Amino acid sequence: MKKEQGKGTFFSSIFGWLKVIIIALVVAFAIRYFLISPVTVYGDSMDPTLHDGEHLFINKLSTPKRFDIIVFPAPDEKGAEYIKRVIGLPGDKVEYKKDTLYINGKKYDEPYLEGEKEKVANGYLTNNFKLEDLPAVKNAKVVPKNHLFVLGDNRRISKDSRYIGFISEDDVIGKVISFGSSLKR
Repeated sequence: MKKEQGKGTFFSSIFGWLKVIIIALVVAFAIRYFLISPVTVYGDSMDPTLHDGEHLFINKLSTPKRFDIIVFPAPDEKGAEYIKRVIGLPGDKVEYKKDTLYINGKKYDEPYLEGEKEKVANGYLTNNFKLEDLPAVKNAKVVPKNHLFVLGDNRRISKDSRYIGFISEDDVIGKVISFGSSLKR
């Protein structure tokens, strides 16, 4: 009789552990799929803020705000994702004059580019442009409803909204989360 009780206790213990493991896996999957996900930076388009090979996390639930760094599917490379900084929100008129950002006529500082402008020997880090001058955004004067205008921090090499057009807010996979790293804002 004692052997049967020991057998029952053993199997109920195993079953209890299996339930805990399954619940933990379901919770981990839900967090990974719906809330937070890891990403890796590929390329130099976000230098000096983010570096090639750097591992980050993205928050999949937050709504991007101006100057947030977001991840979205690359519109021109199947299976790839881009990491860029949100510059223009819906309704914004974006313009660069003499390496200075203007949104809706107001001048904005870009502290995340500090030091980079001085490294440019001749010319500007960000060339002059108005939205309507960019062929990729099809002569738009403002960022359309439900879309974003994004730029990489390494403006001279970044493939961003100047070349790929506006990004639909629905296509944003998530916003990069800063855990006290070197992420500048």
